[in-house]
Amino acid sequence: MPRKPSASSESSAQDISPPDTQPTAAEQSAPKETITAAADETRLGLEQHIARALKQQRVSQGYKISDVSRIAGVSQGMISKVENAQVSTSLDTLNKLCNALSLPISKLFSDYDVNGRGAQLTKAGQGMQVVRTGTEVGHAYQLLSYKQGPKKLYEPFLITMDDASEVFPNFCHAGHEFIYLLSGHLTYRHGDKFYDMGPGDSLAFDAGVPHGPEKLNDVPIQLLSIIHYDDE
Repeated sequence: MPRKPSASSESSAQDISPPDTQPTAAEQSAPKETITAAADETRLGLEQHIARALKQQRVSQGYKISDVSRIAGVSQGMISKVENAQVSTSLDTLNKLCNALSLPISKLFSDYDVNGRGAQLTKAGQGMQVVRTGTEVGHAYQLLSYKQGPKKLYEPFLITMDDASEVFPNFCHAGHEFIYLLSGHLTYRHGDKFYDMGPGDSLAFDAGVPHGPEKLNDVPIQLLSIIHYDDE
């Protein structure tokens, strides 16, 4: 007389049966994948950049990892590791994944290069204190941007002057300069010309011509100075 299959045998038979390709009610009600980032996130490493870009592309196209695995011929486990930046994938595997997601591999790396040209946030009062001519007599400079790579293109300074009796030497340097008066009143000289300036006034000039404050009429004075250096 044939033996009746045990419950454990039935369970094993169920375990090896092909999975249902139709989404279950639980899968349909599950929240969709989302990708978030911290507001002050620092520059990503290459693996993290690749992981995020591939996952964003997959989610945007409505693919599951199993879909990409089938199209690309890459195991689900490997795709999961790539998307979580747990492995440095080979170029061959990366090319398969990009092809499956219709994502040009050249764009993947060019986007990473663009991200490398980042921004520098300088909070109020946290500019770099620098010493220039006049600093020793109450003339304070804050350099507001200094991470520009090997070639310096410009320098933005926040300048504060609070000694009305201060006498300034002539400044003369390469480039062009733009100044914008934030507060106070002064007379500014450029060559043999003099300009009376109040809050909101601005002045642009060739910095190779001797220039500088001629008279501080109403202190404290605060102005923004941006020096642009010409290409050599």
